[in-house]
Amino acid sequence: MYKSVLIAAALFSEGATTKAAIARARKMLDTGGKITLVHVIDEVPGYVAASIPKEHLTARRRDVEEQMSALASGASDIEIVVREGQPSAGILGTAQEIGADLIMIASHKPGFGDFFIGSTASRIVRHAQVSVLVSR
Repeated sequence: MYKSVLIAAALFSEGATTKAAIARARKMLDTGGKITLVHVIDEVPGYVAASIPKEHLTARRRDVEEQMSALASGASDIEIVVREGQPSAGILGTAQEIGADLIMIASHKPGFGDFFIGSTASRIVRHAQVSVLVSR
């Protein structure tokens, strides 16, 4: 069905939602297709970043990369991408760069703040140029 599936990786709860998404994506993947796991580290405002030691930010990125590698567990059909910035923009940009046919993202039950700001999943659904599968 799909040649290239992008999964927005959630790293909480030991990646349970991402592991489920990987299993689901494999069922929908064409022979020879690929899965790309992407995690976007939310940007830290400049006034805050100035007071955070650079080593802390570097350690955070290394921790994310290690968690992503563990989720991929050495599979040859999974590529890992770690970006920094605004999550929805990073996910959509990666989808466009790799030519994804499908974006998979988990969503939480929307809270009051989501009505004014909007969640990452809702931004992806509104602005994606390809199909989006949202799971809860």
